[in-house]
Amino acid sequence: MSSLSIIKKLEGKVNKTIFNYSLIENGDRVMVGLSGGKDSYSLLDLLISRRNNLPIKFEIHACHIMATDMDYKADISFMKNICQDNNVNFHLKEITVDYNPNNRKPACFICSWKRRKMLFSTTRENNCNKLALGHHLDDAIETLLMNMINHSSISSIPPILSMLNGDIKLIRPLSTCKDNELEKYAAIKEFPTEIKKCIYEKDTHRNSIRELINNMELINKDARQNIYNSMQNIIDEYIIKKQNT
Repeated sequence: MSSLSIIKKLEGKVNKTIFNYSLIENGDRVMVGLSGGKDSYSLLDLLISRRNNLPIKFEIHACHIMATDMDYKADISFMKNICQDNNVNFHLKEITVDYNPNNRKPACFICSWKRRKMLFSTTRENNCNKLALGHHLDDAIETLLMNMINHSSISSIPPILSMLNGDIKLIRPLSTCKDNELEKYAAIKEFPTEIKKCIYEKDTHRNSIRELINNMELINKDARQNIYNSMQNIIDEYIIKKQNT
């Protein structure tokens, strides 16, 4: 597939997701969570492209949360430049994670929770009504399986979610895009990788879940897409209901 075909395919998927789930509407002020990885750069780039081409008018902000006490570093100069060149308001915020190895909660959980809290705060401070995150199809099915295995629940990360009593809508325009598609897109666009990855990155269960999904594709090559589609195809009468006690 040519570079142009890859770009057009993802633009089409994002367009469809935006309109199918009413993710962005006229007059919206959208804050993009910019982590410094391929997914968040792809999200920002695709939203800039959509802002310039869709018949709806919306404003884009971007925010990077820097954890000063964690061993992770992104290319902030690149972030500033891509935002400045594309009329995007860039916000740089700092947090401290204060991770204690003796704490029962893992570093990624604490860091993610504090980053998300700062993202919501920055979104509100700048009067943005939407917060866009770079989660994609693979993230959604990994979360579904992790919640089933670890929390006995059928739940995932939907394309749109109302937060803070409806003040902010959390949106995921990349919901129908696959990880390998975003890898190709990021390579075409020559987005930088993280300068230094977090030492705790491999301490999550997601790598095991990814391996599980890869094994499922040995049974059915469409397993990845089918798992995602199954969340929109729940047959109620064949679901075990909780009994009254």
